Amino acid sequence: MKTALLALCTFGFVAAQDGSLGRGFGDNYAWYNVADGLAEAKASNKPAMMVLHKSWCGMCKRFGPEFAKGKAIEKESKNFVMINCHDDDEGCDDAVYQPDGGYIPRILFLTPEGKVMKDVKTPGGNPQYGYFYSSPDQVTKAMKQVLAAHDEL
Repeated sequence: MKTALLALCTFGFVAAQDGSLGRGFGDNYAWYNVADGLAEAKASNKPAMMVLHKSWCGMCKRFGPEFAKGKAIEKESKNFVMINCHDDDEGCDDAVYQPDGGYIPRILFLTPEGKVMKDVKTPGGNPQYGYFYSSPDQVTKAMKQVLAAHDEL
């Protein structure tokens, strides 16, 4: 009985960890943390998309479900390493990931070498908050821009 209970508790813990990687931005994506995502981008020679958000942020809570349901984002995500930076995750608060400020939510695109692509900003967005995306269409347009640039290399 103790063994079965221990196995159930262990399995439940693992399942909760695996099932919560989207943290409001969709469990239908292959999410990575910063360190593992940067390593995977380099190994696979894919650009990365880094989504930075906080659990207490109202806009993050509103935009997350829209992002999660974005079929075009999901389709394009297969060509990216998806990095989910939530709350105080290690590496997420590094200054390099705040090219024009620490506002949230923000989405950054990185080269396979892990360098922030500062020229990829929100299409039609506010120039003061260049990495603030408020619609799935904006995200998809930026993803296509990144892939076109990546294909040219």
